Amino acid sequence: MDLFGSYRNTFRNGIHPPENKDTTNGLPIRQFPFAKEYIIPVSQHLGAPAQVVVREGQEVARGQLIAKAASYVSVPIHSPVSGIVRKIAMVPTLSGSMSEGIHIEPFPYSGQEVAEGKPIPLDTSTPEEILQAIQDCGIVGLGGAAFPTHVKLKVPPDKKCEYLILNGIECEPYLTTDHRVMLEQGEDIYTGIRYLMNATGAPKIIIAIEANKQDAADHLTRIKPTDLPVEIKVVPVKYPQGSEKMLITAVLGREVPSGGLPLDVGVVTVNIATTAEIGRLLPHGRGIQERVITITGPAIKKKGNYLIPIGTPLRFVLDHVGIAEDIAEVYMGGPMMGVAVSNLDISVTKGTSGILVFGSKDIRRSETVYPCIRCGACVDACPVSLNPSKLGILAKFEAYDKMVEDFNLMDCFECGSCSYVCPSHIPLVQYFRLSKARYKRHTALKPKSQDA
Repeated sequence: MDLFGSYRNTFRNGIHPPENKDTTNGLPIRQFPFAKEYIIPVSQHLGAPAQVVVREGQEVARGQLIAKAASYVSVPIHSPVSGIVRKIAMVPTLSGSMSEGIHIEPFPYSGQEVAEGKPIPLDTSTPEEILQAIQDCGIVGLGGAAFPTHVKLKVPPDKKCEYLILNGIECEPYLTTDHRVMLEQGEDIYTGIRYLMNATGAPKIIIAIEANKQDAADHLTRIKPTDLPVEIKVVPVKYPQGSEKMLITAVLGREVPSGGLPLDVGVVTVNIATTAEIGRLLPHGRGIQERVITITGPAIKKKGNYLIPIGTPLRFVLDHVGIAEDIAEVYMGGPMMGVAVSNLDISVTKGTSGILVFGSKDIRRSETVYPCIRCGACVDACPVSLNPSKLGILAKFEAYDKMVEDFNLMDCFECGSCSYVCPSHIPLVQYFRLSKARYKRHTALKPKSQDA
């Protein structure tokens, strides 16, 4: 269905929460100091956890492989520092579950240089070799989803990639990571585009940027190589425009079908910071050991955009940047789709795009959940035209099959727009997240059909 005429440069519905980006969008990326210990969970991407290949007491170099990919939908993990493996044990993760983790104590006087690996040549590498190199580098989506990038880029034989869309939207309030990457790592972005074009066969590239990052759009336009078929498209500010399905509608007027994938409409989308990492790592054959993270929020004293080694303990991060005495909530990611931290003994992972800290005076939420008044605000806000009110009622009655089969629950990507606008303070997105998990568990426990 072509919606370009009706929804030019945007998509249906959506919301406009306060952006709160001004405190960090002008701050350059700075290198974060090294901690006294690193704790690296092997389960920090979607798919199978990586498998540990080092032993306790072993010395490792920064960038060295410490856990290998366990399957096709998996990526390896590389050491963020040169040091000694002190322990391999179960560690807490953001999801609340435990994961096998590697504890590394850095060498105190090491320069922490990263050795050169085997470069991946642009001109002679096949698409398969580039995809393999992206997996070997441990690259996942850095926008927060942490889905293995090589899997996303694989174009099946019966599909064709007509457009490669680089997602520089960053519509989450507070976060400015991608903004700073576009301003400071433009050359890496364009190198990454060349690898992506080779891997996907895409003849056309669009870099999509929201209007509140006009300086980034101007910069990328100014340094754009003349031989690349790249269009830089500035779109209006609206949440959740960073979702790939919403973005495809906004810039191309194409709508991904329910249950479908972007390739069903000839598109592959890649986060802009992920593209920069591809351009930064593949020419040197290195693995990813660090990423840019926005650290901000009213309760943070030294706000900024920091290049932080993966595995850095959250407590060390907060101690370094300084926090108010009365912190009430800590989020990994943005306030809309991020996750509230219940344990400060977790670590920075590849999927950590932001760390937000709020004091008790900054949290103004009603403790009382009122009945739905059927105002329709959630329906007007939902970007995929679901009925969150009806889904919320069904969730209370645990009617999970009906939610999925009759009201398309699985099309919800948990953007939080419905919860944000609900005057009754109903935590709709939490209901939907729990309902999906219970539906999947219920479905997995159903007896298998005996039909041949």
